Amino acid sequence: MIPYGRQNISVEDIDAVTAVLNSDYLTQGPQVPLFEKNICAVTKAKYAVAANSATSMLHVACLALGVGEGDSVWTSPITFVASANCALYCGASIDFVDVEPSTGNMCAQALEKKLQQAKINNSLPKVLIPVHMAGHSCDMKAIGSLAHSYGVKVIEDASHGIGGSYGGSKIGACQYSDITIFSFHPVKIITTAEGGVATTNDISLFESMAQFRSHGIIRNRELMLRPDEGDWYYEQHTLGFNYRMTDLHAALGNSQIKRLDNFILQRNKLAKSYQNALADLGLTCVTPLINSHSAYHLMIVQLPHHIVRKDIFNAMRAKDISVHVHYFPVHLQPYYLQKGFAENDFPNAECFYQHCLTLPLYPDLKEEDQNFIISTLRGLLT
Repeated sequence: MIPYGRQNISVEDIDAVTAVLNSDYLTQGPQVPLFEKNICAVTKAKYAVAANSATSMLHVACLALGVGEGDSVWTSPITFVASANCALYCGASIDFVDVEPSTGNMCAQALEKKLQQAKINNSLPKVLIPVHMAGHSCDMKAIGSLAHSYGVKVIEDASHGIGGSYGGSKIGACQYSDITIFSFHPVKIITTAEGGVATTNDISLFESMAQFRSHGIIRNRELMLRPDEGDWYYEQHTLGFNYRMTDLHAALGNSQIKRLDNFILQRNKLAKSYQNALADLGLTCVTPLINSHSAYHLMIVQLPHHIVRKDIFNAMRAKDISVHVHYFPVHLQPYYLQKGFAENDFPNAECFYQHCLTLPLYPDLKEEDQNFIISTLRGLLT
């Protein structure tokens, strides 16, 4: 079976993890701070906080921005459910902004209309979470400007986007946002097996996220009520969580990040090959904005509307090609239907879902396997 995504693990990666196993620290050692430093070097953000998953960091980011009961958070309906669930963890409500048909990303025009109406209704969100679908950046200048003008904070969900750029800045630099979140699940651009990172340029948000990540505990004596206690002493100042990343995971990330640029280069080459080979088939390749460089986590195509996607999906799987679909709109999940959402609430998102298909894309995808994927899809469509 040709998978839709797959990690690339080198001898150096294995050696890095083995070295931690042979060290004094399996967790809360030197590897996590080093990984955070490496993320800052890649993104040019001032601060980074690592955790056990991107979902945890989405939760922590919302908490750091003060999201709680009575607040509202808006995100995209075309995303994994964690982008919406994080608001509910904080006791807030969730709503969605429809997407651009061409990218599947949050639509700035739809956002502007929704913000205008929300201001009239005195129901503006506290936080906006645009999602960089497939590694393609949203139009963050437009989205960030709108959010700022209405006093709304912004968390970029860049779970797909490490190594990508927008407008000359790396995704994660937080040029138009307060916080950016990355994921390091095995099928992502680089992996820590499981893990996530938040970047920010605001030291208060950095300190707050670091505190929420680890039980609400601080060790900074300048902030303690009892600074004269011994070196063993720590204080809990808020209700936090055990969302810490281990040194084992961070060591893998520190090894992987050395190959980040090569991974991005190879993904873009493979994406270009798909685009060239599929250009005459009447489908649309979902591509990034012209002023951005995508991490290309996913290779998504929009099938012609007369094609029955399920037939294509099943036929490709029968050929041992693990195509996928990203994503079923969050507002149509049964849990969210119970909250009052319904079909046709976000028509662009629903149309995007109805016709999208994800083709295999990962750095080790062999040329002969990609050619087989292309020829199989071509045969089915023609």
